[in-house]
Amino acid sequence: MTTIIGFLIFLYSIILHEVAHGFVAERLGDPTAKLSGRLTLKISPHLDVFTSIILPLLLIFSGSPVIFGSAKPVPIDPYNLRNPRKDMGLIGLAGPATNLILAIILSLLARVIIILFPSNFLLSILSHGVQANLVLAIFNLIPIPPLDGGRIAVAFLPGKISNFLASLEPYGFFLILLFLFFPNSLFSLPDFISTTASFLFRLIFPQLPLV
Repeated sequence: MTTIIGFLIFLYSIILHEVAHGFVAERLGDPTAKLSGRLTLKISPHLDVFTSIILPLLLIFSGSPVIFGSAKPVPIDPYNLRNPRKDMGLIGLAGPATNLILAIILSLLARVIIILFPSNFLLSILSHGVQANLVLAIFNLIPIPPLDGGRIAVAFLPGKISNFLASLEPYGFFLILLFLFFPNSLFSLPDFISTTASFLFRLIFPQLPLV
């Protein structure tokens, strides 16, 4: 039961991540996501076979310390935006910001539960939900396009650096997989994500004994 509920929290976390992208895009002038039926909490329009199912399984079976996935990206048409470069950065920021907000909300619920309804079961579910959202936020903030962090960096960094990062987008996903599956002594992306998520988790999640 804990696994099922935890998976549903994770699933809706990645869905809300994408809905946030589409919602901000609509506010900035691009209704593409709304017209495509993506501003919904229904699961089926958001699922992607590789990133929602295959990639998490690959990470599990490869022994990765970080398990994550993503929903199908919402469609965005930059030509509808009033300020395409800046607005794409704001749209990119909306996803990880949503996951951070969800992590904080779940941690606040945990504090209430500890006081009013002390339960290992509920606390465990909320703990996993907080960790999942922190990992999603940190991973998506990596400054490599097409990840959200890459889009934010392209939008707000100086011209030459921005243009260089933008040129990486066709190869970005392969670079990310390379860093994930082939860590080395100089840098390990899974360890970086795991360490950062653990640090943030200790800051926001109640480390109190159950009454």
